[in-house]
Amino acid sequence: MSVYLDHNATSPLRAQAREAMARAYDAGGNPSSVHGPGRAARAIVETARASLARHFVTRAEDVVFTSGGTEANNLVIASAKAAGVKRLIISAIEHDAVRDAASASGLQVEILPVTPEGVADLGWLEARLSGWDRDADGVPFVALMAANNETGVVQPVEAAGRLVREAEGLFHVDAVQMAGKLAFDFAGSLAHYAALSAHKAGGPQGVGALLLACDAPLTRQMHGGGQETGRRSGTENVAGIAGFAAALAAVEVDEAARMAALRDALQLRLESVEGVRIWGAGATRLPNTLCLSADGWLSEIQVIAMDLAGFAISAGSACSSGKVRKSRVLEAMGASVDEAASAIRISLGWTSTQDDVDRFADAWMREYARIRPRLAAAV
Repeated sequence: MSVYLDHNATSPLRAQAREAMARAYDAGGNPSSVHGPGRAARAIVETARASLARHFVTRAEDVVFTSGGTEANNLVIASAKAAGVKRLIISAIEHDAVRDAASASGLQVEILPVTPEGVADLGWLEARLSGWDRDADGVPFVALMAANNETGVVQPVEAAGRLVREAEGLFHVDAVQMAGKLAFDFAGSLAHYAALSAHKAGGPQGVGALLLACDAPLTRQMHGGGQETGRRSGTENVAGIAGFAAALAAVEVDEAARMAALRDALQLRLESVEGVRIWGAGATRLPNTLCLSADGWLSEIQVIAMDLAGFAISAGSACSSGKVRKSRVLEAMGASVDEAASAIRISLGWTSTQDDVDRFADAWMREYARIRPRLAAAV
């Protein structure tokens, strides 16, 4: 039986989410219809909206449901351009959903650097914003994710938000990886926008949300029936939305602490192996995430070897269409080409057990010990 250790890619559907989705499917009805079944569907959507608002500390009317985090991120970048932004500042560790949207926007893009531990350099940001030329560059815009998907390093979003607010700019937080792992206080973050995705927290794939501050400009990109109070047209994914809220509500109070204990025990074993480097170990990280490089052992070979041994992990880099590429995140942290090319990510979740991590450590260490003499000989 395969052991799943790739929760940062997607977390298996929680039973509570599955049950909520089944009830929503049984209810039927279009939430825009005024008859009884339509009103029942609308009640499901609005109950879920209120639940998400409480979870992320914002108002229900400021939760816009989307098809996922990618759509939410793209909607923010498009809205920033419409609001007079001419130049985007995005951190060096942003997900491709932000990076590629920024590149495709036609706006100038600047990269906010990170420290060797993968934390955004707020000294650089403060200096850059203090010299901002609004006439030439328009409204300042900064995108900084709440926690990195590869290393798990948690970012100083509140401090960054304060700097952006003082500069009278717009601040966006990709909070996709925070949901279900650590608390994210949207109001406290001082952000104008935050992107979320259900499937990272044990909800269904294909549904997410954009959180909006009351002063955040938003230009709709989906035109049609005017759903989501005109901000995102298209019939709401009622079952997905119900599953999203149910997944978040199902997160146990001690879940983060339990994952952290498992992750730390796994790290203690693996970092004892010669040739292993743990990324972001000196920073605050998501409790479930462990990113490491193994000297000479290419990421894709590790992933395949562990898959054959019955363990699902991922490369340290983001994967696109099944392809593995070296990590831009680790390169931004000062990793060498070889280190970036030999990184893997183990990400735990609600299904993870002590037996899972013990068996993985045994298998990984055994395989590395077997293959390392050949790697050394090849070098």
